[in-house]
Amino acid sequence: MTSVVVTGLLMLVGLVGIVVPFLPGLLLVWLATALWAFEHPNRWAWAVFALCGVVYAVGVVTQYLVPGRRLKDAGVKTSTLFLAVLLAIVLFFLIPVVGAPIGFVLGVFLVETGRHRESGSAWRSTLHALKAVAMSIGIELVAGFLIVLIWLLGVWRLGIPT
Repeated sequence: MTSVVVTGLLMLVGLVGIVVPFLPGLLLVWLATALWAFEHPNRWAWAVFALCGVVYAVGVVTQYLVPGRRLKDAGVKTSTLFLAVLLAIVLFFLIPVVGAPIGFVLGVFLVETGRHRESGSAWRSTLHALKAVAMSIGIELVAGFLIVLIWLLGVWRLGIPT
């Protein structure tokens, strides 16, 4: 019973960490299923963990590929994205919790302003960057909720006391 409660709490913290990026939220949600599987060592618990691992991997890959592709389709260059990510990393350490998203969007705006010399194009690129950040968070949240759902079904199916 204790491991189910602890796992659920860790998953909740992980889901919050996805929206407020202060820790690797999706990773925490997935690793919480590992804790649960270790506490209930049978093949079905490990099957739940493995299935959650597949959802985790697909979520991580998708959260970068889909928004990145949309940004490229909108005309935002790879060099812009690279510099924006560098600024996001710097601001992540300077401004805890919200520095990375702010740095990414600010980086796109600054690079695009220098590239186009007209504010309209820079603002359009920045708007696409904001949509990409929101889409990335949304994809990660969907993956996190799917992992929680799979785990809950596993707990229910295995009849482990909650």
